[in-house]
This record gives sequence, structure tokens and C-alpha cells, in this order.
Amino acid sequence: MANSSASRRLSGRTRMAAVLAALIVPLAGSSTLVAQASPINPSTSVAVAPVAGPDPSKLTVSTTVVASDLGRISAMVAPDDSSKRMFVVDKSGVVRVFRPNEGVAAQAYLDITNRVNINGNERGLLGIATSPRFSETRTLFVVYTRLPDGALTLSRFKLADATQASVPAGTEEVLITQQHAQFSNHNGGQIAFGPDGYLYWSLGDGGGAGDPFNTAQDLTQLLGKILRLDVMHICGGRLYCIPPDNPFAKSRNARPEIWAYGLRNPWRFSFDPADGSLWIGDVGQNQTEEVDRLRSTQRAANLGWSCMEGPDVFNSSRCIAGEKYVAPVFSYQSGGSAPECSVTGGFVYRGKEFADIAAGIYVATDYCTAKTWGIQRTTNDSYRTAEIGQLPGRITTFGVDSAGELYAGTDAVGGGISELHKVEFSVR
Repeated sequence: MANSSASRRLSGRTRMAAVLAALIVPLAGSSTLVAQASPINPSTSVAVAPVAGPDPSKLTVSTTVVASDLGRISAMVAPDDSSKRMFVVDKSGVVRVFRPNEGVAAQAYLDITNRVNINGNERGLLGIATSPRFSETRTLFVVYTRLPDGALTLSRFKLADATQASVPAGTEEVLITQQHAQFSNHNGGQIAFGPDGYLYWSLGDGGGAGDPFNTAQDLTQLLGKILRLDVMHICGGRLYCIPPDNPFAKSRNARPEIWAYGLRNPWRFSFDPADGSLWIGDVGQNQTEEVDRLRSTQRAANLGWSCMEGPDVFNSSRCIAGEKYVAPVFSYQSGGSAPECSVTGGFVYRGKEFADIAAGIYVATDYCTAKTWGIQRTTNDSYRTAEIGQLPGRITTFGVDSAGELYAGTDAVGGGISELHKVEFSVR
């Protein structure tokens, strides 16, 4: 989500054609540390093949307010049961239930404000996920920054009944903590179950500016990564298991939880249920916001930070000759003279209401300007992007309901009132 101005400015930007050329030299003898992805080559334009179906350039986005005064909305999820509920997260540590036909329940679904550190704009209760087949498995997962030290914390709550009106805070089981005390920004915080049944968790690079400790490229650390975990089982001394096909599951030189790395602040990501691909909105440093897409089988992908920021070299001293960095499918300028400031990644639309005009369109927005884009993957694995209008300002997160319809939540920072919006599409 949006960074403070201090953390978004960094001087001395380097763009070197020689470095870029080095980046696309194949490694002699590939290893599991090399991403299985196409290298970045910003000088090469991507041809867009004609496709059938909705065209983002024909779309206009709009919203309808469906609820308000929900604190600082940071995440939302719909359990895959018949309740038609959405769990909406207030960054202070409260989760509330929203039903489209009933509004917001007066009683909190979960309240862990007594253990959530909100000291700093980017700390708080950041992510929520419900276990697959929620009616049977009855497990809720959350990510938050812990009191008093701000450590990133992944927890689960086992429910006695999937329909219960509230979740006792005392039933928490802490699965993983990651120290994050020096800086308050770049916590990441998205969690979501993939089509494979495993939980994915995004962590920022640890904060400050320019990844001062080079954590995003350090495979012995969890910061600056997306993790893939089996949280429905217990293995050895851990309250979770390592999926056996994780890329570093058997490595002695990397954390086995890691699925993808080289990320700055992957605040929001989502899966496309049509093909299992992973779409990531990674917040940039001082010039470029980016959206990345990984195939469902794309293991050990290196997104490039802090060698790269979007498609450009950021810190040439961090670049490794021969390493393959995954190129973003979309990027835009931010910081400096640009009014844009921070990308909020969304979802690929797969609902029914607007399927004839928006099916397969990924939606992302900018936190500061509310400028909104639709991104379409074409048949030859290229992408075309178009501005599709503006959403309300300060969008912090997107979510989908049980029918696949898209929602967006706004931030109440600065004395404003947060709102939950249903996102709608029309043809220009």
C-alpha cells in the first residue's frame, strides 16, 4: 500500500545498457536458484496478438458503495460456503462480517486489537484467508504485525462451527513469526489459498528504502518473498508443513518455505481461478509500480528487486550476471513529478454479472490518483493494457465475493471514512 514520502525517494538511479545485456546471458549449468521465467529486456517491444473476448480499451469502471465506516480496510475474503458472507478487515485488528443483502454485522467476527501493532502507516492486521471447503475445515488465517516489536505473524484459528457468529481470540495458534522491527514499512501481508490447496503469503523486504540489507535476494531470509505453505497439517516441530514440490524444499542454502523472491512490497496478490496464475501488485521505490504474473507452475521466480525496479535497473551492484529476472506484465511511473504513488493489485474478473464485457480482465489501481487499469492476457501470452477510468481514491485492497464479483475497500487515513465498494463495468 502507499508508502511514506521518506521511504519512496532514493537518489542515484542507474540505468545501464551493459548491465541489462549481462542480465540475459544464460547461466552455465542451471540450478534451482534460477527462475524458470523469461529474462527482462526492456528494449524489446511485445507484439500483441488479436484475441477473442473482452477488450480492456472498451471498458469503463465504476463503483457502488455497499458499506461504510469500517475503519482502515486492509483486506477481505469470502469463505467458500453457502453463507454469502465476506470478512472485511480493519487494520486496527478487527474483522467484521458483510453480507450484500444485510450490510455489516454489529458484532465483530474477530477482535485481536490487543496484540496488533499499528505504529506506522503500514503496520496492522494486514491479511485474511479461509481454508478451502470452509464448512468442513473451519479454519481462519490472519497476518498481522505483532505487539510490541512489529514482527510479521501468521496465525490460525480453528472454529468449532463454521457458522459461529464470532471467533474467540484466545484460540489463536501462531504458525510463523518474522522479525521486522527496524522499519515499520514494507510488511507485505497478503495471504490466499492457491488452487493447489496451499497457503501463499507475501512479505515485504523489511522496509526503509532501497532494500538496505538486500533481503529480497537473500534466500536464507523470508523477507521480500512469497511463501507457499501447507497450513492444514503439522510436520515435525512446526505447526505447518513444507509442500514437497516447493523449489527449495530440499535446499541447504535457502528457506524451504520460499516460492518466489525478489519482491519489494507485494502488498496484494491474487489467483486467477481459470488457470491458477498468480498476479502480484508490487509497490515500487521511487519511479515504477509494477504488476507481475506467474504461471501456476512457475517455481523459484526471481522478480528482480533490488537489482530491478519494474523493467529498469535500480541498483546495478545487486545484479547477478546471467540471472533471469521476471519482467512485469505492466508498469507505470510513480514518484518524482508523477502524481501516482502506489499500486494496489486486484483480481482477474471471473464473475457472471459482467462476464460478457470483462471476463479475464485483471484490475489494478493507484492509491493516490485512483487511476485504474485493465490488463488482458492474450492468446500468445502477451498482454494489452488500457486505462479504464477511476475508482474512488485511497483504494487499499480488492476482494471477490462467493459469486466472483469484485469489491474494493478504501482507507480511512487522515480522518476520512472508509467505504466498501462493489466494482462494476460498462462498455464505452
